[in-house]
Amino acid sequence: MLDGGELDVLTGDYLAELTMLILGRDRLRDPGLGYAKTFLRQLETCLGTALDQGVRIVTNAGGLNPAGLASAIEALATRLGLPARVGYVEGDAIERPDALTANAYLGAFGIAACLDSGANVVVTGRVTDASLVIGPAIARYGWGRDDLDELAGATVAGHLVECGAQVTGGNFSFFTELPDGGRRPGFPIAEVYADGSTVLTKHQGTGGAVTVETVTAQLLYEIGGPAYLGPDVTTRLDTVTLRPDGPDRVRISGVRGTPPPPTLKVGVNNLGGFRNSMTFVLCGLDIEAKAALVRGQVEEAVGKDGLEFTLARTDHPDASDTEAASALLHVHLRDSDRSRAGRAFSAAAVELALASYPGCTLTTLPGDATPYGVFTADVIPQDDVTHVAVLPAGERVPIAPPIRTAATSEDETVPADAAALEGPTRRGPLGELVGARSGDKGGDANLGVWARSDAGYAWLRAWLTVERLADLLPETAPLSVRRYELPNLRAVNFVIEGLLGAGVAASTRFDPQAKALGELLRARVVDLPADVPTGAGR
Repeated sequence: MLDGGELDVLTGDYLAELTMLILGRDRLRDPGLGYAKTFLRQLETCLGTALDQGVRIVTNAGGLNPAGLASAIEALATRLGLPARVGYVEGDAIERPDALTANAYLGAFGIAACLDSGANVVVTGRVTDASLVIGPAIARYGWGRDDLDELAGATVAGHLVECGAQVTGGNFSFFTELPDGGRRPGFPIAEVYADGSTVLTKHQGTGGAVTVETVTAQLLYEIGGPAYLGPDVTTRLDTVTLRPDGPDRVRISGVRGTPPPPTLKVGVNNLGGFRNSMTFVLCGLDIEAKAALVRGQVEEAVGKDGLEFTLARTDHPDASDTEAASALLHVHLRDSDRSRAGRAFSAAAVELALASYPGCTLTTLPGDATPYGVFTADVIPQDDVTHVAVLPAGERVPIAPPIRTAATSEDETVPADAAALEGPTRRGPLGELVGARSGDKGGDANLGVWARSDAGYAWLRAWLTVERLADLLPETAPLSVRRYELPNLRAVNFVIEGLLGAGVAASTRFDPQAKALGELLRARVVDLPADVPTGAGR
């Protein structure tokens, strides 16, 4: 990014919900840690280049210890003989004696204050991912708390670039259509303008692509309803307009903002206990009976409490090789007792190798248990959080919360138009007409689906109901599912509550972060409208 072309600010998002748990465990071992050490190693090779080019660096790599990372950066700059001015933002840590970590998602005005004071490196703890872009835009254009549309536009820009190459063709449903087949997508650049509009692009000569569809895909990532809540503004995703603006350029405009909620989201991590897993290979005939035999034997050996069995029917009838003829039985154990979840469990599984079903073998060696975490989300009044910008000279500047806030009610869905389902149909994979992007939000998953044409969207919004989703993805049937429509994006978005249980760190799903959920849906064979062509178009 620094060598490939013009740049004002380089941002780096290092914090996921799982990352905060990892940093919390680091801090237990060493109170001086709690920040992303990877960032410090990366910075050593490029800090001089950034300073020479006047590029400012803004990152949330401070994690649980932004002051500690800021000090480490200053020490690094001194060792390298570089004149770095480092500011940092703190105040996100919430006192919860019963939690490993508890951190509020702060906004962008503390970042802006550090930049306004001349910082060329700004470190934060837990801020919203989009704040890394909103803060530099505030500093550049002098936006205030009431510039809601501008803040909302920058929020969209920040949401788009937070996952790097995921908006330039990474993880894209139609990757085979990209110029380089998706082999090495370049990183995105957000050109944010004074009115809050943005052009999404990338450096010339880099791979991947920036198209309306690659941008749409990332807009649908890890969102809920059209009201996208943030600490500085509530962004209306149903007002976003995307238009081509030249090769590898997409203009984002029309974004409207309303006052933010009176509360901040708080991410809470706790250690949930210990877990272990073993996988049995079941080959050939009588797969269900073999799985039942293993289940009874394992339960008798270690007890039923905390055990979970998942049978993946990867076997094919009349297969000519062992792998194609085999199913996998995944056995998970979670317990507060490390010894029971450790060798006592894994050794018991291995000891069945000569005393269980015919052809018994395992893909895993016996191992010890590992700790797992549980993520929950809470809220706290914005007024209860002390948001502070620590400037390079050491001055501590309090960042006042927004004066104007508004509670946001649940978005409602517009009834579908059944007339759009009339006409001839043909059988085919759903992915011939739609793209999808899915992800995790704590224990919930989101699944965004977009159509490639107006005609496709008219059919999609009428056809893909919550009930039909339950038919196509049976694991969603017993769960509460919220469905939203985003006509400007030709998309519908589902929030599937509780699909991931206690969160990524505790999940035993084959796809614990629901990243493949969208591709599973696209692979289902359904009745497609025969008069809607495949491929992108109006």
